[in-house]
Amino acid sequence: MAARARAFWVREPGRGEIRPVDLRDPGPGEVLVRAVASGVSRGTETLVFRGGVPVDQYDVMRAPFQEGAFPGPVKYGYLSVGVVEAGEAALVGRTVFCLHPHQTAYVVPAAAVGVVPDDVPARRAVLAGCVETAVNALWDARPLVGDRVAVVGAGMVGACVARLLAGVPGAEVWLVDVDPAREKLATDLGVRFATPDEAPRDLDLTLHASGTAAGLQVSLDLLGAEGTVTDLSWYGDTPVTLRLGGSFHSSRLTIRASQVGRVAPVRSARRTTADRLALALSLLADPAYDALLTGESAFAELPDLMPRLASGDLPAICHTITYDREEPACSR
Repeated sequence: MAARARAFWVREPGRGEIRPVDLRDPGPGEVLVRAVASGVSRGTETLVFRGGVPVDQYDVMRAPFQEGAFPGPVKYGYLSVGVVEAGEAALVGRTVFCLHPHQTAYVVPAAAVGVVPDDVPARRAVLAGCVETAVNALWDARPLVGDRVAVVGAGMVGACVARLLAGVPGAEVWLVDVDPAREKLATDLGVRFATPDEAPRDLDLTLHASGTAAGLQVSLDLLGAEGTVTDLSWYGDTPVTLRLGGSFHSSRLTIRASQVGRVAPVRSARRTTADRLALALSLLADPAYDALLTGESAFAELPDLMPRLASGDLPAICHTITYDREEPACSR
């Protein structure tokens, strides 16, 4: 009888379900991972759950271990942490991060996992994908000592970007969000907070992570002459309209896209994606990132949980999923 695991699938837009998965034994160069925790991406993952991926982006938006196809049925996700139970001897017993959907156990190439450092808790390690995105964004944005910078959008990615920027010597960093309740998050991350109306102008850089056209417009409006906004947002099938008749041309402003699928051009000759992930995991030794972990649910609750996260009925920054540690990686 085949070994079995369980996985969360988007059955159709707005509806999810748990399905059984057949597992094979790991072959040469592979590992069997038992999940310990995973995280729900409030941006891309809830967009996928709502069925908001444009048809012309179906191939681009595929996750590394996705099964099925958009808009559904599809198994999608990419923030999983687990323990290696079999396979490559050097990894057995190690806690690892993998860009894998929510699943109780899975077999993947050993090269697809990153070892979680001993000083990084498993639950915090689910943020590795977001910190990796933030690392890439800073490589794209290239902040300088003493810069005045705003991060617009205090979600998972924006918060990770703000924490990295807080370490730039002499930098003045603001986390900008329409929700005043995110002020505590900013304080926990060691940066200043402002609503869009209160945010300072004449900034050197802005990084946009709100996923909205309004947020991108704010990111432009906060810039000084020759300033650049680095846009990390994914808009799905939502049209984006901007007001470019004001200072955009007269101040020679720039909009630069940043996307984690490839290493930023300024580092691509000397860094691999594995290097970037290892850096992100090491940065998570910083306990300040715990401020992003705002809720927790069991794996079996995902079908009822995802509609609440997608609609905003359940406020969260990073909602984590737990797995029964008494459940074996597979059963026969």
